[in-house]
Amino acid sequence: MSNPIQVGIIMGSDSDLAIMQAAASVLQSFNVSFELTVVSAHRTPERMVQYATTAAARGLKTIIAGAGGAAHLPGMVASLTTLPVIGVPIKSSNSIDGWDSILSILQMPNGVPVATVALNAAKNAGLLAVQILAAFDPQLSLAFQAHKDQMEEAVLKKAAGLTKEWPNQYDQN
Repeated sequence: MSNPIQVGIIMGSDSDLAIMQAAASVLQSFNVSFELTVVSAHRTPERMVQYATTAAARGLKTIIAGAGGAAHLPGMVASLTTLPVIGVPIKSSNSIDGWDSILSILQMPNGVPVATVALNAAKNAGLLAVQILAAFDPQLSLAFQAHKDQMEEAVLKKAAGLTKEWPNQYDQN
């Protein structure tokens, strides 16, 4: 029996793939099943509606939506589904330093929430999707905690290396 697909990764254009593949890599590292496709809010609105309105019935648990420029995809998808939507603002070729994308995703009206990560931060979107799923999956929760423990260990190792060369009071306690 194959794992049902748990996360949808969508983007407004295939030019966003270079950014959005970081979310896919994170999900793969946690063995979380996902689908990845292009769904444009402006160029394929009917595809977007169909994708969003059928996502839960198809077994998805959350959606990661990346978009640049006007960045309407995450918000429009969130308006059409009860699933959590994680928006990834993308600095695109027609972007105003990415601020247009950030604000389009971040400034959602009350009643239509979209979790928003930093500009081009698809990796964090993947991690947030894992965290959402881990709330209901004890094995995934343990794997996520191990990931956090590994990050802590790496920072402490780096801090210890600095302390050897430049001692300070904090690390000597």
